[in-house]
Amino acid sequence: MLTLPQLESTYDLLAEAIDNAPAGTSELMLAKLALLLANELGDPARIAALVQSALAELRAD
Repeated sequence: MLTLPQLESTYDLLAEAIDNAPAGTSELMLAKLALLLANELGDPARIAALVQSALAELRAD
C-alpha cells in the first residue's frame, strides 16, 4: 500500500502525464496505463474488484 504522500505524488505524476499527452489522447493514455498496471498486478479477480470500486466511487460523487 502507498502512503498518503506517495499517493499524492502519484496523483501529481498522473496529472502531469495527462497534461503532457497529445491533445485528445488522455483517455487512451489512461487506458494503456491501466492495462500495464493490471498486467503488473497479475490478479484478474483483484483487477475486477478494483474496477468495480472505481465505478462505485464515481457513481457516489
